Amino acid sequence: MGIFSLLTGRPGPSGFGSASTAEQVTEGINASNLTAIVTGGASGIGLETARVLALRKAHVIIAARNMEAANEAKQLILKGNETAHVDVLKLDLSSMKSIRAFVDNFNALDLPLNLLINNAGVMFCPYQLSEDEIEMQFATNHLGRRRQELLAIEGRILNLSSIAHLHTYEEGIRFDKINDSDSYSDKKAYGQSKLANILHANELSRRLKEEGANITVNSVHPGLIMTNLMRHSARLMRILKVFTYLLWKDIPQGAATTCYVALHPKLKGVTGKYFLDCNEYTPSKFATNEVLAKKLWDYSNKLVNSVQNT
Repeated sequence: MGIFSLLTGRPGPSGFGSASTAEQVTEGINASNLTAIVTGGASGIGLETARVLALRKAHVIIAARNMEAANEAKQLILKGNETAHVDVLKLDLSSMKSIRAFVDNFNALDLPLNLLINNAGVMFCPYQLSEDEIEMQFATNHLGRRRQELLAIEGRILNLSSIAHLHTYEEGIRFDKINDSDSYSDKKAYGQSKLANILHANELSRRLKEEGANITVNSVHPGLIMTNLMRHSARLMRILKVFTYLLWKDIPQGAATTCYVALHPKLKGVTGKYFLDCNEYTPSKFATNEVLAKKLWDYSNKLVNSVQNT
């Protein structure tokens, strides 16, 4: 999958490409036996993902920080699909307390969990700490996803990463400077968190395979899409879009890779991979570094445990 395919939308080996939409890549798939959690499903590509999964008859749980927006998203889905099965639960990925409450609330529903789609995140935000005193982009985009492993799942886990994982700090993950405000770069901190998404998916995939668990874990790059995620850099992104408009997708196209990896039968048993434009793609050297993935796993465990013990 090269720049020509991206520009032209020419399908790759999967039969789909950058121009494919979420509805197209899931056409004919019946997901009526599946329960899916979509974090950040109240807007943007998360909402489109939730809508299409519900269209394919999955029971969708929209997990969102803003409950008003989540309920509006639910009503929007029901307006277009009266038989859709959609529920909403509150979740703030930057808060360990909120994540624990979410897990308890989901478990109280006594539902199976077949799809965990880690879509929610923050992007290019100014330096700030979460309520647990961890840099916000790392806390929300990485650690929040780590703690959802408390959920009992049998099926597929997806981490939404980004091609921005290529633009990270020199050492990849700054283990000794996660909270360093003096050298903080909003762009590189975002790239670091997106690199962590891929490393986490790869390491979790490796561990689950060793255990013989019936769970696959993959990461995806949805593409360049103008959504609320870019609110901290909207002006810059609009300027960039003028010069790179051929590379940008609309929201239905942006949700395609997520929905393809979540539902397509071709990917049964496929794990530890990175997908772009609905096709497997090789990420950066950092992202395929097994030693770095294990180091991040151990570091994240210690960080989370330190929060829980305070």
